[in-house]
Amino acid sequence: MKALLGTIGTRYLIAILNLALIFINAKVLGVEGVGLVGLIIAAMGIATIVCGILSGNTLVYFMNRYSLQKIFLPSYLWIPIGAALACSCMALLGLLPEGYGWEVFILAILNSLVAANSRFLLGKNHIWGFNLTFILQGGGLFFILLLLYYGLNRQDVLAYIWGLYITNGIAFLCSLFLLVPLLKKKEEAERRICSLSTLLKEMFTYGLWGSADNIAETLTTRLNYFLIKRFIGLGGVGLLDAGTKISESVWHINRSIGFIEYSRVAQTDNPTEQKLITLRYFKLACAAVTLATGCILSIPEWFYTDFLFSKEFVGMKEVITGLSIGIIAFAGNSILSQYFIGSGKIRYSAGCSFMGLFTLLIAGSFLIPLYGIVGSAISTSVAFCAMLIFSLTVFCKKTGTQLHEFLINKEDMRFVLNKFK
Repeated sequence: MKALLGTIGTRYLIAILNLALIFINAKVLGVEGVGLVGLIIAAMGIATIVCGILSGNTLVYFMNRYSLQKIFLPSYLWIPIGAALACSCMALLGLLPEGYGWEVFILAILNSLVAANSRFLLGKNHIWGFNLTFILQGGGLFFILLLLYYGLNRQDVLAYIWGLYITNGIAFLCSLFLLVPLLKKKEEAERRICSLSTLLKEMFTYGLWGSADNIAETLTTRLNYFLIKRFIGLGGVGLLDAGTKISESVWHINRSIGFIEYSRVAQTDNPTEQKLITLRYFKLACAAVTLATGCILSIPEWFYTDFLFSKEFVGMKEVITGLSIGIIAFAGNSILSQYFIGSGKIRYSAGCSFMGLFTLLIAGSFLIPLYGIVGSAISTSVAFCAMLIFSLTVFCKKTGTQLHEFLINKEDMRFVLNKFK
């Protein structure tokens, strides 16, 4: 519980800074600038996922089967190759923000290197180093941008990009410094011995499913950005991005819980224990995210337009309301997805994400032309709910879980209280 609370606390410290940064960006860059930044970050996220075939959650899974030294080099060498492939495909599909191709490419490499190092640290239960890396990467951006915006008076999108360069660079160097002693440390005999070609084949097989899962999931959460850009323009993307970022701020809870859950599930082969871990973390995540979402929904519209943002952002409340049910559904689904990934059933997680993407395309084709940005928010919620239903169905079938087991009971309360004590 100490590791869990430390991870959640770290992520919410960064979440507060990121929320403050959203408000600052709105004042400095305006609604169109926020929209352009949103598109750049979305493209970088897609490229990072392709890099993550050998450098994402694949690392945590394989670190419990092979030595750190054996999987380190393949993961690093793949990152620039994956970034190049992803950016080329996005350029062909028209998803790469015009004039910012090289920036997306470089940022994807830096972000992936930091992600790889943090996964190595997590796989070795170096939770302190994992959290420090996240603080430097996420929290550092707030202070660097304050310096660029107000200290150096660079108030444009390029300043935001340079802020990402600097913070990701610092996080990479510090995480690598923490990782070097682990790379030098001689490990105990491996559970499995195989050739490099066999290892790469296993990692690619696992990683391709994981990346397909993540790409489908990312497109489910961000494809509407590109659709809104086409139908409404950058201003529409800016409003959608601001509302989405406010709503998704609660996901720091389930993502923190999910990181710990994934590590626990991946470290045991006992199906009963894996099921118990998942159920307890699922209930904890859903309860906490529901409470946090309720607090956000209680904030009135005028608070956003008069204080936090500007009059350009009228409609924030409607966007947040449209996303609210989906935000809670996605939080629960993310816990179930970590179970599938950590227990080696990654195909089900990928199938869930593709179900969400398919549902989004159908719902969005009807709702976006009729209701614009609000329709986009509602279609996202519909997609997230479809993903949760899919995951619940598969989880119950594979583990023999009954629906009443998802309800909070005395055992769950006792478990949480004991951990706090």
